[in-house]
Amino acid sequence: MDKSKIDRINYLSRKARGIGLTDEERAEREVLRNEYRAAVVGNLKDSLDLIDIKEQDGSISPLKKRGS
Repeated sequence: MDKSKIDRINYLSRKARGIGLTDEERAEREVLRNEYRAAVVGNLKDSLDLIDIKEQDGSISPLKKRGS
């Protein structure tokens, strides 16, 4: 997510606490927040994919996905 979208989220949040938002601005804020959340979750998953676990026997295995 680029900086201009994050700046827009922050602007809309400040405006919501101050004078309030129009229905269109609320909808825009929700779309931007969902996009931000998806980006954060994607980055976290990418980071977790890079983690390897060193077993007690000294072998290295990749971090298993939940439910595996």
